Amino acid sequence: MKIIDCEVIDLRVPTSDQLLGSDPFHKEPDYSSAVLHLKTDSAYQGVSVVFTVGAGTDWLCYGIRDLCQLVVGTTLEDFAASPFKLYRRLIDHHQLRWLHDGVFRMAAGAILNAMWDLWAKQQGKPLWKLLVDLEPSFIADCIDWRNIQDALTREEAIEILERQRSGLSARENQMSEVGPKAYCTAGWLGLSDEDILATIHRLQEQGFDSFKLKVGRNSQQDVARIKFMREAIGMKSNLMVDANQYWGVDEAKEHLEAFRPYGLKWVEEPIARDDVLGYVELAKTFSTASFDFACGEQAASPVIFKQLLKSGAIKYCQIDAVRVAGVNDVMAIILMAAKYEVPVCPHGGGIALCNMIQHYGMWDQIAVSGHSDTQLVEYIDFLQDSVEHPVATTNGHYVTPKAHGWGLEFVPEFLDRHRFPEGEAWKDRSPERKGARFEV
Repeated sequence: MKIIDCEVIDLRVPTSDQLLGSDPFHKEPDYSSAVLHLKTDSAYQGVSVVFTVGAGTDWLCYGIRDLCQLVVGTTLEDFAASPFKLYRRLIDHHQLRWLHDGVFRMAAGAILNAMWDLWAKQQGKPLWKLLVDLEPSFIADCIDWRNIQDALTREEAIEILERQRSGLSARENQMSEVGPKAYCTAGWLGLSDEDILATIHRLQEQGFDSFKLKVGRNSQQDVARIKFMREAIGMKSNLMVDANQYWGVDEAKEHLEAFRPYGLKWVEEPIARDDVLGYVELAKTFSTASFDFACGEQAASPVIFKQLLKSGAIKYCQIDAVRVAGVNDVMAIILMAAKYEVPVCPHGGGIALCNMIQHYGMWDQIAVSGHSDTQLVEYIDFLQDSVEHPVATTNGHYVTPKAHGWGLEFVPEFLDRHRFPEGEAWKDRSPERKGARFEV
């Protein structure tokens, strides 16, 4: 099966109109994705997305198109024999490597994720099942060990995977219909209390008992909103808060002192995504609090995760499906988290991110950590109708995905309407609301 062409689509949804997804930094986000279709000489195509919040999606689209030159003309069989070869070809490109993480690594991840999607489809499996069925040594051969083996060696990774082999079938059967436990981000910063309460009640009726709230505007308002959320969901439900890196270390300490009385499960990204020493300091300062710290959705490489995990700075590992260089990087991160016994709680939301992270939750809980006792997988309750195989939940859990690959095939009408800038959702909007010119 040969890769013969690629299509990259700038897809944006004007969620800023309703302030959905709003937080202290991203005040009026437009949920967006760079969507990649890898065309083949067969009936299959590989699909992936890279999530953004509006401006900059075009930068990613250019990077993905540019890197696709390196895979057009190659075969799926070569990739499946050794996914690490393509990983190294992209990540270690002798000139592009200078750009390092960020847009470059995300663009490389788009291509790798599309190839994994294509392979799973060719095998007739959901992505999680493809990963579960891989031999431990093959998984280890997919990982770049150069900068993480001081935290986790190849041999340790194989041992972790081998340890779970005996109960693999039983756990797979157990999760064959009902997948990972979910939590929902209900408390977007720009929404009213009434809007949030309506979302909470709707989700409680669906069996959810874990909710997250955005904080960061000011301490008094944050505490009032936390108190409101805690009263709305009760003390038996999980409540988490997310500051989206808005504070410095000393500022975070001042704010977080006021959060102690409310039984929070975690505080997410109170400081910069890569301030490992800052997280270590916060973990020591709040060692007696009910909450621990979560980080990772914007950590740009396995090396940052290594430092966060090895230092004990975080107690919840929040992988993102598209921030790092695809499946290869995420497998390394999940295995490191398993060694340090830190629950993997993937970051979801956006456009079709939930479709992807549910597969990682499945792989982790079946084949790596081997249990579902401590993990929560993020879920949002809007934009799920953008794809032909939307995420489903039951009793506060993900329904186990059955579609082959990632399940990222978009509804054609949704693509047509939200293509940027010519789609119906955008063509008549003011230029001041488009791209980098959109300031708040």
